[in-house]
Amino acid sequence: MGQAVGMVGVGVMGFAMAANLRQAGFEVVGYDPVPAAIARLAGIGASGVGSARAVAEACSIVILSLPSSQALAAAVEGDTGLAAAATEGLVAIECSTLPLADKRAAFEVMAAAGQTLLDCPLSGTGAQAVVKDLVVFGSGDQAAFERCRPVFEGMSRVQRYLGAFGNGSVMKYLANLLVTIHNVSTAEAMVLGLKAGLDPSLIYDTLADSAGTSRMFQVRGPLMRDASYDTPTFTIRTHLKDLAIIGDFVQELNSPTPLFSAAAQIYHAGAAQGRDMQDTAAVCAVLEGLAGLPSR
Repeated sequence: MGQAVGMVGVGVMGFAMAANLRQAGFEVVGYDPVPAAIARLAGIGASGVGSARAVAEACSIVILSLPSSQALAAAVEGDTGLAAAATEGLVAIECSTLPLADKRAAFEVMAAAGQTLLDCPLSGTGAQAVVKDLVVFGSGDQAAFERCRPVFEGMSRVQRYLGAFGNGSVMKYLANLLVTIHNVSTAEAMVLGLKAGLDPSLIYDTLADSAGTSRMFQVRGPLMRDASYDTPTFTIRTHLKDLAIIGDFVQELNSPTPLFSAAAQIYHAGAAQGRDMQDTAAVCAVLEGLAGLPSR
């Protein structure tokens, strides 16, 4: 049997990471407040337990993949939280995109219990997570990070150590700022080409291998080409949560972000049109509507 790794939060991202860790030879023990999420673990040969604390009591390394600050607090605090586990040398890897103040609060709770929390957001979508195409933005105690490196290698493509706790989140905000802009710029180019009468496949195939390409063009361009938004790898609703976090961080530092601010409005328009549960590539449909193009 391989080393046991814990998962708290086995939604789209968490489950993909768990599956890759199993394939890499790790035992996986998981918890999620949604029973159906825990039930899915059996299909990959992982086991489910009833609390975050139970995960930590079975594993000395635990990955957190959570949707909100409230979920993080629930996973760390109280009788059923990680901090209540008596596991010696427990390291928790926080992979979510959340406000830094909330991550620091969780860090303090775990530190008071003699445990370590790393701030390690991930760059990549749920679809990228399935094929291990993730980049780890690691920060916090360096010795703990190095101890976790084999785990990171089991579920990601690149692992970057960025220094003090919190640097990982800052880097994730920068990455998501770029994703926000590049996704809309991809849609803008696609819509201009459609308006000019070009075939969407021709647009994608040509530009994906040109000087104008981007990672978002390559990842989301096919969805825009096919007008396929209803099987999301990352929803507009979730992205709006990230936009709010980045916006607050920008305001804190009074840093100019004109392109980010303009691009964010297209996601809000998508949500207003009832597209909040569609993939973020649906910003293309929003711009097609503004351009007066018929629905595809």
